[in-house]
Amino acid sequence: MAVLPAARDHAQKKSAHAAEQDRPDVLSQRWAWFDSQLDLDPDRLVFIDETWASTKMARMHGRAPRGQRLRAPIPHGHWKTTTFVAGLRNNGFRFRNSSATQAQPERKPQPT
Repeated sequence: MAVLPAARDHAQKKSAHAAEQDRPDVLSQRWAWFDSQLDLDPDRLVFIDETWASTKMARMHGRAPRGQRLRAPIPHGHWKTTTFVAGLRNNGFRFRNSSATQAQPERKPQPT
């Protein structure tokens, strides 16, 4: 499969990075961090993500003829929202339905 070059007038996405990455002190710290990543055990890594789903089926936007108001019936007050927390590991996928369990608020130390 051949890859064709982009046309000269075709806009390309800019690939920006922080200017600090080019400083010698930051560059040496970055390389040290990259070198230390070799010690990570992939079987111990867990990637956690949270998402949600809602039964609120009402559209927030629509189209109507110019000068006319858009009117659409929607159900009122019967909405439910479910939150899912999932963990992806090297050996599989685990999830927990947060709304089905009693979530305990996280306790944070209070200033004295």
